[in-house]
Amino acid sequence: MRILVVDDAPDVVESVRLGFTLQWREVEVLGAGTGEEALDLIEREKPDIILLDVGLPDIDGFAVLRELRTFSDVPVVMLTARDDAMDKVKGLELGADDYVTKPFNHLELMARVRAVLRRLSMPAPVSRAPSFRSGDLEVDFAQQEARLCGERVDLTPTEYKVLYHLIRNAGHVLQHGTLLAKVWGREYIDEVDYIRVYIRRLREKLHDDPEHPKYIRTERRLGYRFIAPDPDRAPTRPGETS
Repeated sequence: MRILVVDDAPDVVESVRLGFTLQWREVEVLGAGTGEEALDLIEREKPDIILLDVGLPDIDGFAVLRELRTFSDVPVVMLTARDDAMDKVKGLELGADDYVTKPFNHLELMARVRAVLRRLSMPAPVSRAPSFRSGDLEVDFAQQEARLCGERVDLTPTEYKVLYHLIRNAGHVLQHGTLLAKVWGREYIDEVDYIRVYIRRLREKLHDDPEHPKYIRTERRLGYRFIAPDPDRAPTRPGETS
């Protein structure tokens, strides 16, 4: 397995390389000191996961991530010297999979890398029910996809898992920690920013207004509830308005 560490501090790259060499010998660690070098290496070497520093000398890590997501869905763990909630949210919204603040403990970093790889390799949960319908939304559990007015919704694996667990508990509140544990793992139960970002993404893709929700309702200070479907409401066909 290949890990690309993108950081302009050579000692950081070397310490990560040493840490993984000692604890996870199957890993090959590559290094890049600039954003442009990183993008070139990603296309050429195809790493399995990227550790990406926010502060780079040419283009910042957010710009690298934005460009990266135009051609690759390789998992990315952002590294930052600032414990800034806005930085974390920005990285997640651009497509980062996790976030670690420097200086970091190498065992913690390794645990985060393993958690990301494990989460992304795990198959989506399955349901005995073949599908679910609520208004214009249909979720096909067998195909693990959602359709809105008959058109396929482009969901990432993590977005689908969040939607799945909300639907399987339709009508009931899923607390932040419970949803985080189901999708990310128990070590993430305090990472409320993660779930907020993914709920926002789902709402955008489902055209669900948080002020007047059809599907996902926010329960203040508790979590989220998928609104139980109204059996009397007929779905809208493509091209029609409701």
